Amino acid sequence: MKSKVRIKKPRRGGLRGDLGQIMKCLCTREQLTKVDNMIPSSESLATKDFSLSGYSSKASDGEKKPDTRNIEEAELSLRESSSLNYEEARALLGRIEYQKGNIEAALHVFEGIDIAAITPKMKLSLARRVERRKRRSHDYAPPAMSIHAVSLLLEAIFLKAKSLQHLQRFKEAAQTCKVILDIVESSLPEGLPENFSADCKLQETLNKAVELLPELWKHSDSPHEAILSYRRALLHRWNLDAETTARIQKQFAIFLLYCGGEASPPNLRSQMDSSFVPRNNIEEAILLLMILLKKIFLKRIEWDPSILDHLSFALSIAGDLRALANQIKGLLPGIINRKERCHILALCYYGAGEDLVALDLLRKLLSSREDPQRVPALLVASRICGEKPNLAEEGINFACRALESMEDECSQLEGTGKFLLGMALSAHSKSSLSESERFARQSEALQSLESAAQITCMKDPNILYYLSLGNAEQRKLEAALYYAKSSLKLEAGSNVKGWLLLARILSAQKRFVDGEIVINAALDQTGKWDQGELLRTKAKLQIAQGQLKSAVETYTQLLAVLQVQSKSYGSGKKLHKDCGYFSRSFEQEIWHDLAYLYISLSQWRDAEICLSKSKAISSYSAVRNHATGLLYERKGLLKEALKAFQDALDIDPSHVPSLMSAAGVLSQQLGSQSNAVIKSLLMNALRVDRTNPSAWYNLGLLHKAENTASSLEEAAECFEAAAILEDSAPVEPFR
Repeated sequence: MKSKVRIKKPRRGGLRGDLGQIMKCLCTREQLTKVDNMIPSSESLATKDFSLSGYSSKASDGEKKPDTRNIEEAELSLRESSSLNYEEARALLGRIEYQKGNIEAALHVFEGIDIAAITPKMKLSLARRVERRKRRSHDYAPPAMSIHAVSLLLEAIFLKAKSLQHLQRFKEAAQTCKVILDIVESSLPEGLPENFSADCKLQETLNKAVELLPELWKHSDSPHEAILSYRRALLHRWNLDAETTARIQKQFAIFLLYCGGEASPPNLRSQMDSSFVPRNNIEEAILLLMILLKKIFLKRIEWDPSILDHLSFALSIAGDLRALANQIKGLLPGIINRKERCHILALCYYGAGEDLVALDLLRKLLSSREDPQRVPALLVASRICGEKPNLAEEGINFACRALESMEDECSQLEGTGKFLLGMALSAHSKSSLSESERFARQSEALQSLESAAQITCMKDPNILYYLSLGNAEQRKLEAALYYAKSSLKLEAGSNVKGWLLLARILSAQKRFVDGEIVINAALDQTGKWDQGELLRTKAKLQIAQGQLKSAVETYTQLLAVLQVQSKSYGSGKKLHKDCGYFSRSFEQEIWHDLAYLYISLSQWRDAEICLSKSKAISSYSAVRNHATGLLYERKGLLKEALKAFQDALDIDPSHVPSLMSAAGVLSQQLGSQSNAVIKSLLMNALRVDRTNPSAWYNLGLLHKAENTASSLEEAAECFEAAAILEDSAPVEPFR
């Protein structure tokens, strides 16, 4: 029953003794019996230590004593209103049961509070209190409920939500917790003033409710409501302390990064037109994490290393590691160890494509004065050098140092060290002057890669991929095919590079139909945005089979994909800055491929259109000049053709097709008079690409024309090399 006990004159010492009598008056004997029956015995939950978000009870042998705060709250409420109503009494009794750990009993008591009935009174009381503070006048209408009563009832609603959470009724808990925020927000639309409730627990309860609500929605599998609750917590003025706000921002960023869904962009009506509004989960998470880092710089919150970890992940996904480097450089001295900072910066620059900047940082870190045996840094330095033939020797040195520094390291690191050593040796072989030296280095590289594969029990797809690549370049096609299939199987067909390598190996075996089947299977498993290289390889396989019209259709399909891709990036639908081969340079390469195809079909006008499209993208292109020269040559304009080939070589002196074509035109124009120049051009081409069958064949023709015993022997060797290479030439380079 909802009666009230009136106390005409509050007595200074009598209220504590009367509280028990008041409680009994408010509940019928039947109600108290039900509650008593729900309170566990001394061996149940009530005897255990409960700690639920700041509310705790400790087990003891003696009788549990309620916290004196309950009595103090009652005194304050009684003194302000001369009465303790039914809902307030239940709020106090429920808190006692909750503190004891009697969750079900507490929930039973809290459910007796008619929240819908008391909500208007609480809203009115909160609104009037703010109005009174603004006017600073004693001439105001008395509130419908004291601020302490409001605080007590809001706490009861919060504890009801906590009880439901403990019982894993998360959706009901979230709906209950949301009531607190609704009451405060509708009462105080402009936000909670500072020191609004310094004399009661209202602010403390509100802080906990704002932080709890998103967690409850997450546990109830309601991600959309969770995101809305996080945004509500951060955008409304709840007068939260800095640490609470930081915790909410961090948890929201983590949820955005790893929830697996895509949230709709926030509708920030209060933002200025020039302000940044995140367009997707990643951008919103990055914004939140950068705000947290800014707070750390300003020393408003303590340093939390996990913030940098999550920001590193977010910016890696966004393809903006340069921004991460800037954030790390902005950290105050002492937050991160100096050597660790240097290592992280090197990783950022390497990921951002600034390899030489990263390598300079690693060289400083690995100097004798710093940390010369830092294995992770040695491995990264070896990886960077191993990707550049002119730095390959230094990469071999870094890899050997890493392997020597691994005393008791795990086998996985040793496998990585052997793998990087193999990559560096393979790159170094390309700068070998003699064929025997090149072959020896390639064999050594294969041995290192095989050792890495054995150490990792043939379970590292990256190692198997490069092992396949090394065998393919040595024309050991059966071994290359085995490793390519093994790598693709381990990755479950998720890596486009694996499909491409497998198709190229099959094309080297002249199994063009099988290669096209592989590409079609890859296209079925790949998203539209990742199909560029696959479609290009498919077109070249069709050309190899003489299906030129089908190849034109495939290239047309590829250009359509690129056009849609370009529009998508232009409209900001994608966050990633590095879109790989979906770039203007890749589009230019496709126009070159089409131009070559139209030239082979003697469709001069179509070829010229393709070349004009290429020039619109970039006029500085050796390939475009070569294709132009080839077009002139096919038209019989040898002088113009030679000029175009020379222009191509001015741009790229090592452009093999231009070297070959220039030699061919000179042979047509000057005949045997230009043999020395032609031989020089062919030798330069072979110095760049030792596996070019046309260069070997044309060099053989030169030796044969000399018609001496030694030159005929050399010609025979050149023809043999050309035949072997032609029989095993892929439609595209393996690497």
